[in-house]
Amino acid sequence: MQSSPFPNCFAAGIHAVGWAFILPCFWCLDRIIAVCKSTTAEQTQRDEQKCSPHPLKVFFGSIFFFILFIATAPLAFLGFLLWAPLQACRRPFYYHREAPSSPEAEKHRGFEVAGKASFGFATANLCLLPDSLARFNNLGHTQHRASAIGQCIMQGVSRPHIRIYVDSPSSCGTLSPINNIVPTPNSSPQGATDKQSQPPNSNQHGSGHRKAPRALLSQGLHQQDDVPWEVSSLFPANIDILCLEEVFDKRAAKKLTSILKPVFGHILYDVGVYACQPPCRCSSFKFFNSGLFLASRFPVLEAQYHWFPNSSGEDALAAKGLLSAKVLIGQDHKEKKMVGFFNCTHLHAPEGEGEIRCEQLNMVTKWIGDFQAANKQPDEEVVFDVLCGDFNFDNCSPDDHLEQNHSLFDEYRDPCRAGPGKEKPWVIGTLLEQPTLYEDDVNTPENLQSTLESEAQRKEYISPPVPLGGAPLEYPEPGQPWIGRRIDYILYRQSSISKQCRTEVEEVTFITQLAGLTDHIPVGLRLNVILDSD
Repeated sequence: MQSSPFPNCFAAGIHAVGWAFILPCFWCLDRIIAVCKSTTAEQTQRDEQKCSPHPLKVFFGSIFFFILFIATAPLAFLGFLLWAPLQACRRPFYYHREAPSSPEAEKHRGFEVAGKASFGFATANLCLLPDSLARFNNLGHTQHRASAIGQCIMQGVSRPHIRIYVDSPSSCGTLSPINNIVPTPNSSPQGATDKQSQPPNSNQHGSGHRKAPRALLSQGLHQQDDVPWEVSSLFPANIDILCLEEVFDKRAAKKLTSILKPVFGHILYDVGVYACQPPCRCSSFKFFNSGLFLASRFPVLEAQYHWFPNSSGEDALAAKGLLSAKVLIGQDHKEKKMVGFFNCTHLHAPEGEGEIRCEQLNMVTKWIGDFQAANKQPDEEVVFDVLCGDFNFDNCSPDDHLEQNHSLFDEYRDPCRAGPGKEKPWVIGTLLEQPTLYEDDVNTPENLQSTLESEAQRKEYISPPVPLGGAPLEYPEPGQPWIGRRIDYILYRQSSISKQCRTEVEEVTFITQLAGLTDHIPVGLRLNVILDSD
């Protein structure tokens, strides 16, 4: 795929000129609102000052930026006349490809060498809206946050991936090898794949999920219901594919791309459509893209985007939808291509509108099926099929009962879900209460980690379930833990991958590294894929 979303340099150049004319006016409008809207952190800082000049800043700042807005409006109108028609020929995403240090650097040799591999995925909603709009979510300084988020992610995914395995005393009473997998920004994205990275007595070739080794369970990685999980203050090492939501701001998307590209050599950003979309009504005009951002260590062979035509209200201003990608993993010992399908989405947000989200889930199911049917080749083996994103509904609110019972969950497996409307007891909600984002208990990765691990504390900072129609809600049920709203998902499907592949959950991670930078808890999932020897 070419990098530019435009068919030729001339169209790309006219588009760049048009946007350059629009940007000053757009920036002034953004500053008019931002100067009047403060975050709670800024309010607290002002309260500590004996004499704050904030009222003067609001008064004179609003007048100054309004004058600039009026002065740049004619230029913005001219830019709009250049920019809007070009959206008809624009591909709905940019594709950045970082040249690898060698052809082998982008291949996963796990299947070729050992017949098995481990893949890491993560999803996070970043609320990288224009600064003025982000402040309504109690988050400001979008460009600064984009840089800080990118650096946090790089700090986590680039660190050494060290696994220590200890056999159970009830077995042979010996220690298994210590295996260090140390990735570098240009290293092969294969993770823990060699034969030595598994304990000698693991039930790898049995059915169901692999049981976590004792040493891991004693160092922060817990296990319940055969699913190892942990709350981590860092992003997991060796994430292979990263899905981000609400990266609406173009400059923020470019900053993230610049920071992440040494590790994630293949990035899709500025995903979505703009301006009037069929049937060309005023309600179908898109001011913002989808906010989706996909970063992969593996080459992207095919990609496709669809936008939801049924959005309403403020959500209709953005081109929310589904991004599907097919990535090249490597090859097996017979030199057959190994590929994976990865899908990310962001569903309708307003509470009480489950019918719209159910319609969007129907579209997601159909679009994924169509994409895979069109791009699955007979000479390829599909080793994973993952769907993730911000679904904007949880599995505990009575108000979300329609979505909780959707047939999507019959196809895709959710490792955190016990059934419709019932979470597994170890699960943690991922939607933070916005007014408390900067309180001491949650404003650092370590403090947020400690708070989430305490049921008594986390109920003060995680959003509670939404009752149905204002009816009183008793939550949690007697004897059940307090979980809160988990609206960020990573699902996987077994039925659509090659028959000789078997998938096991290695680990689920709730990540606190972005404390104070977003109002969501990022989620990670690591899958083991085992290829039958036949």
